[in-house]
Amino acid sequence: MSPSQTSDVPTLLVKIFGKDRPGITAGLFDTLAAYSVDVVDIEQVVTRGRIVLCALVTEPSAGLSGDLRATVHSWAESMKMQAEIISGLGDNMPRGLGRSVVTVLGHPLTAESTASITARITETGGNIDRIFRLAKYPVTAVEFAVSGTETETLRTALATEAAALGVDVAVVASGLHRRAQRLVVMDVDSTLIQDEVIELFAAHAGCEKEVAQVTETAMRGELDFEQSLHARVALLEGLDASVVDKVRSEVRLTPGARTLIRTLKRLGFQVGVVSGGFTQVTDDLKERLGLDFAQANTLEIVDGKLTGRVVGEIVDRAGKARLLRRFAAEAGVPLVQTVAIGDGANDLDMLNAAGLGVAFNAKPVVRQAAHTAVNFPFLDTVLYLLGVTREEVEAADTHDDDAQ
Repeated sequence: MSPSQTSDVPTLLVKIFGKDRPGITAGLFDTLAAYSVDVVDIEQVVTRGRIVLCALVTEPSAGLSGDLRATVHSWAESMKMQAEIISGLGDNMPRGLGRSVVTVLGHPLTAESTASITARITETGGNIDRIFRLAKYPVTAVEFAVSGTETETLRTALATEAAALGVDVAVVASGLHRRAQRLVVMDVDSTLIQDEVIELFAAHAGCEKEVAQVTETAMRGELDFEQSLHARVALLEGLDASVVDKVRSEVRLTPGARTLIRTLKRLGFQVGVVSGGFTQVTDDLKERLGLDFAQANTLEIVDGKLTGRVVGEIVDRAGKARLLRRFAAEAGVPLVQTVAIGDGANDLDMLNAAGLGVAFNAKPVVRQAAHTAVNFPFLDTVLYLLGVTREEVEAADTHDDDAQ
């Protein structure tokens, strides 16, 4: 029957709760089957070994409702469970317009922060329809399905609340596009890797302190990136090209980077990197990690020496956004289905152009401007913002191990 046909049909909400064990769901519906009822809705949650099972069913034929109630209560008692049965009409109330998914990350996730976040959802006119835990480590990640308010309204309200509480909150529009094949594009320095590549080169040239000062100024948005790039690279003039291999070996991946990329690839995502660093490193990362796309600046090398110049297209703030669009076009993925991850001011255009922009352990100016922020040192926590559970990550890892 259609929703309009069931709106006035008498229904029973059957609620079972108690200690979980195999066979409870089958047992309840086997009991209900004797009364030829139709199933309208089912919800089941298990928390620390305790089950709450709700079944919305049509009321049985006249005169049998009391018998059904008695039988269900008797069955529940035999299973050492409790039962509650409530009469009503039709299905659930329709969800309000405007549907979003709110993901909250905490370490720990306190009752105080949860109360504040949920209260703010209510203040925006939103209703929490479902709650689901995505992960319990390395952070606690909880997903709320919210209806009744616009995504942007909710995102704005919760961004301020999250900053005050010290938790991370992501708000994305609900819908098929969230589960569709997507493209993830990451910054490299201090995002995919823990290092600033130019500083690794500078350490070999003996000018690390000078380069680091310019880098920090640029990342805060206080200096034009292209100017700072040329100024820093000029300090590397005369460095032997053999340093490239040494720098590659010194690069440290961010914790969770391999897990993030491996899981995304299994899910059918395409993954790329854009960097204000250098192709001499990003090309190596592309090969090692199985990335689909990689683009960065290129250090000029002549007669086995770095010239202190870069060649080719400059990858700056605008260039990163341009490359995101190029990668999306090549991958056949609409921008709304793209995710960008970065930490610096030169990532902002890319973060804002993507369907979801994630500021990863970012500078304040970036956290304020991005769609959402992750302030934990594990790159794979981004998976939770996409609705991937920790159990799914571990199950995929186990499957791969078994296949080898």
